[in-house]
Amino acid sequence: MEENGESSVAVRRIQGLDRISNYNSSSGDAVTGSTAWIGKGLSCVCAQKRESDVRISFEMTTSQEECLQRLQSRIDITYDSSKPEHQEALRALWHAAFPEVELCGLVSEQWKEMGWQGKDPSTDFRGGGFISVENLLFFAKAFPKSFQDLLHKRVGDRSLWEYPFAVAGVNITFMLIQMLDLQAAKPRTIMGAVFLKLLSENERAFDLLYCITFMLMDYYWLAMHASYMDFNAVMKATRRQLERELLLEDVLRLDEMPAFRLLVR
Repeated sequence: MEENGESSVAVRRIQGLDRISNYNSSSGDAVTGSTAWIGKGLSCVCAQKRESDVRISFEMTTSQEECLQRLQSRIDITYDSSKPEHQEALRALWHAAFPEVELCGLVSEQWKEMGWQGKDPSTDFRGGGFISVENLLFFAKAFPKSFQDLLHKRVGDRSLWEYPFAVAGVNITFMLIQMLDLQAAKPRTIMGAVFLKLLSENERAFDLLYCITFMLMDYYWLAMHASYMDFNAVMKATRRQLERELLLEDVLRLDEMPAFRLLVR
């Protein structure tokens, strides 16, 4: 995985896509906004203008439209502390992270051990919605070893000022929603069109891509010898690599992405 470079890769053709071209990894790397960390917390600024953001014309099949709408309905759900299913999801997340430690309550100082900023995790994932909790829970259940490795920072020469695990996860959810333009009625970018095809073949594609992205982010964190002020640069490098890999013509499934190997190592 190269963080820098001028390489161009062949982009696979997508049925229904009017515009397709070679993707140049060096194009448009500008990031707008402030630093990644604001106050005590982590706030990733992910608005990047890229070749893959160029508007396209894409016609969806009925099946693709239904898949996109189901994902969008998940994205639109906000956390509601009065809903038993939301409360249970939080408890399940704690149990998956710390199976041998009893949770004292949904509002507890214990949550800081997972990398939430305060004793009420809902204050951190409001921006990412309830799907950010679902993403973390999917990661914990589907890839428990990788989840635990990242949660406890077990791999690599770690910084004295590490990123908070859970809040970083919310940033990843938000970055992917932006990168894939998932709140649009239909794909308007190359990346959105590529992902919709993957989603139509795997309903959990967003959750799986989230896990891959989290591992890739940690990979760049270590490779860049990053500390807390570098988080935005790490996220920028992560997004750039994701775009490269998703546009490779021989990547037809998410488990064919080079970064998937980080998840199952």
